[in-house]
Amino acid sequence: MDDIIRQIDTAKSESLQAVELVQTLQALDEVRVQYAGKKGILTGLRRMLGDLSHEQRPAVGKAIGDAITAFEQSLALRHELLGAQALNAKLQADRVDIFLPGRGGSEAIRHPIRRQLDRILDIFQSCGFEVATGPEIEEQDYNFTHLNIPEHHPARDMHDTFYLPDGRVLRTHTSPVQIRVMESRQPPLAIVAPGRVFRCDSDVTHTPMFHQVEGFLIDEGISFADLKGTLSAFLAAFFERENLPVRFRPSFFPFTEPSAEVDIGCVLCDGKGCRVCKNTGWIEILGCGMVHPNVFRSCGLDPDRHQGFAFGIGVERLTMLAEGADDLRRFFDGDVRYLSNWR
Repeated sequence: MDDIIRQIDTAKSESLQAVELVQTLQALDEVRVQYAGKKGILTGLRRMLGDLSHEQRPAVGKAIGDAITAFEQSLALRHELLGAQALNAKLQADRVDIFLPGRGGSEAIRHPIRRQLDRILDIFQSCGFEVATGPEIEEQDYNFTHLNIPEHHPARDMHDTFYLPDGRVLRTHTSPVQIRVMESRQPPLAIVAPGRVFRCDSDVTHTPMFHQVEGFLIDEGISFADLKGTLSAFLAAFFERENLPVRFRPSFFPFTEPSAEVDIGCVLCDGKGCRVCKNTGWIEILGCGMVHPNVFRSCGLDPDRHQGFAFGIGVERLTMLAEGADDLRRFFDGDVRYLSNWR
């Protein structure tokens, strides 16, 4: 039995020494398999137990267990040490000198829609309009009811509006900002309300999310002539054409009366007729009108005393004309290569 114990002690010493000599994690794993694997040296010692008497087995079994435990503890400590060394070596190899000169890069640009939106706001602010904003998740009263859109109106249908489980909606226009401002402040008011709006629509000229600028001016003695003058001046400034042809066509919007669609002479063909203007020489730009008396009443204002006009500008439509784009959806694809073309 003494020979068996000496054999176990020898195997134990050899295994511990082997662990201390390895310098890599791969070599350490090879030592683990050599001594503690399925056919390893220490594991194989257990086969001797079958040849021993019942009296000898406890002592020999304990010696074998102690040898395996000591080996595993030594193995774990060595693995931790070598792992830390390997990590430090990798960190040193991957070290970056933050003081090295840069490799250069491209100049950042503003998104085309953001750029044209800023131009729109700059023009109106230069005319005395103030910028106001409101929530994108809106109450139906503000998005519809206060704007003279009754419950049976088609604009409330599911195919036009995104409804939320709690009954609120993703606003379909920035016109609710008009109601919020009129409820909290007294005229005179000259406001432009930019922001994102949402409708169930998607094609080359429409996206489910797009940007709109709602504008309105409320005071005493405001007429349709004021509306025509304001929008004509804005369009001339935006397209940088002093004598830009502008026409107003009768239309219908629940929140304005009278209402109009505004067209401009095609800026791409100078009114001669092209694919974009469908050979008419005119391009529809925006909708507008005089604020409906029911809208004033819903905000607590007297329509006999106050008058005003409102208009809604689709920023994407103006961007497509100003930038010469042919597919609105590509502005939202996130392709930097495409967007960089509009630098």
